[in-house]
Amino acid sequence: MKNRRTLAAATGSAYQLAEGPVWDPIRHRLLWVDILGGAVLEGTLDDGRIEVTTRHAFDEMVGAVAVAEDGTLLVAAQENFVLIHPDRTRESGPRIVPAGESRRLNDGGTDPAGRFLVGTLALAGASESEVLVRWEHDGRLTELDADLTLSNGLAWSADGTRMYSVDTLRGTVFVRGYDPRTGAVGRRQVHLRLDDGSPDGIALDAADHLWVAVWGAGEVRRYSPDGTVAERLAVPAPHTSCVAFAGDDLRTLVITTATNGLSDRQRRAHPDSGRLFTMRVDTPGLPVPAWVPPTTPGRAARFATLRPDQEFP
Repeated sequence: MKNRRTLAAATGSAYQLAEGPVWDPIRHRLLWVDILGGAVLEGTLDDGRIEVTTRHAFDEMVGAVAVAEDGTLLVAAQENFVLIHPDRTRESGPRIVPAGESRRLNDGGTDPAGRFLVGTLALAGASESEVLVRWEHDGRLTELDADLTLSNGLAWSADGTRMYSVDTLRGTVFVRGYDPRTGAVGRRQVHLRLDDGSPDGIALDAADHLWVAVWGAGEVRRYSPDGTVAERLAVPAPHTSCVAFAGDDLRTLVITTATNGLSDRQRRAHPDSGRLFTMRVDTPGLPVPAWVPPTTPGRAARFATLRPDQEFP
């Protein structure tokens, strides 16, 4: 076993824009996406090394992946959801991005009750109207935010009562109250604001510390509950994109990185860019809930706007 504090490249292949690692504890596999490569990947994790076992190819970009208890994958494709069943057959889910708009789905995740949330980003030009959407248990789509610049990482506290979300181009991590049972949310507030690099993917550990992949800085930062930096982890890849906890004990930190946007000089200086990295940590991460498929997945035809309850904590 390597030193628990040694960060090491874990994949043999590099990816254009690796993102969204998710540990599947039932099948002991790691899932992640290569957004620009149009692929969802599955792999084993053994002593810090990640070996790809399956590649699900798409003819479009993909933003995120989640997994149900039976092994069905929910993929946030470029504009809509796609289900990949255990027998590898595919089923189309609801469209999130209207046809013809220059936008795509980005990072996503499951809330404590197993609902799936995903955000959008603009593909051309600046935007302040990107959305964060939740797919409800009854198949409806609920819009939580509609004023984002680039919706990114999501995480929930251990008791499910706090939700963290990233707006990358504003350099901001938000926090709001959250009721896992009803889906009600509180007022969105600024939790962190970065001015040196852009916050991307996030994950919480069992000590209530927030880990943030900082795009452009080649760092992962661990923030204490009061928002101060408790630890900085240097990554030999400028574009660190996401973090997650993996392995049966959730003590392996997985970091995704990207080659996208790097100059030739930067690629020569950072030859491991685009690979996944791993490191053993002392504090385990929080488990990610399995996705719970809606009871009527084919009926998600329109959005409902969620109005935060002013009295909600």
